[in-house]
Amino acid sequence: MIQRNSLRLLFVLAFSTPACYAQSATDLSAAQPQPDDSFFHDWFSMVSSTQARQPHWITPLVTVTPRLEEEFRYDIQWQPKSDGTVTENYGVTKGLEIIPQKNVEIILSVPPYIVHNEPKIRDGFGDFQALVKYRLAASTEEGGNYILTAFLAVSAPTGQFSNGALNPVITPTIAYGKGFRNFDVQGTFGVSLPAGNTSIIGRTYSWNDAFQYRFKRKFWPELEVDYSRFQEGKNDGKTQVFLTPGLVLGRYQLWKRLGLTIG
Repeated sequence: MIQRNSLRLLFVLAFSTPACYAQSATDLSAAQPQPDDSFFHDWFSMVSSTQARQPHWITPLVTVTPRLEEEFRYDIQWQPKSDGTVTENYGVTKGLEIIPQKNVEIILSVPPYIVHNEPKIRDGFGDFQALVKYRLAASTEEGGNYILTAFLAVSAPTGQFSNGALNPVITPTIAYGKGFRNFDVQGTFGVSLPAGNTSIIGRTYSWNDAFQYRFKRKFWPELEVDYSRFQEGKNDGKTQVFLTPGLVLGRYQLWKRLGLTIG
């Protein structure tokens, strides 16, 4: 088993606020559009309508939420190693998330910049990744309080030096969530499939779950369990487990549809 400690910070700027939590989203949908802003009016109305049909939980620290979001996310991670060095990851394969049409979300990552703090390993950008979500089923807190979503992620081998994979990697994933009043569970199960050099890169089976509790509307303490099983590659037959206690704060409305979440 591979076990390492890590510390992660999450910053999310949301471009669309759920209508049931912010009057500004409702007001924007009801306003009479001008000719110049009719495109954005229609788009924002569609986004608000789409998000109004799903639970209004918060984005977990690590686990990718099954909910459809429209936001920009930026993470920072510090991971100590057994030799005393600390690997720094700026971005952690997060980035721009948009809802182009009902039940669909697209995530375009900003390639992470990785600092190894080791003289023999060169720092540099990691791989670019794109992810598509399709929401299969959902109900709000007033209904069944659940969601089921399919993911498909594809990474391109754009990393500098040794900071990325040798080949593209395709990762199909099923994501799910269920709420019980102020408590919710959000999880994913997926497998990464390299397009080549599988014996070197290996396959990874990942199962992640985030257990959250909503307190005082804006406080979301959580515990995440992130389990990975490796097949082929240098870690063949090994497993990796992260237990991540965390606290997410938000969403705080900044201006009109713009909100901030930090964890």
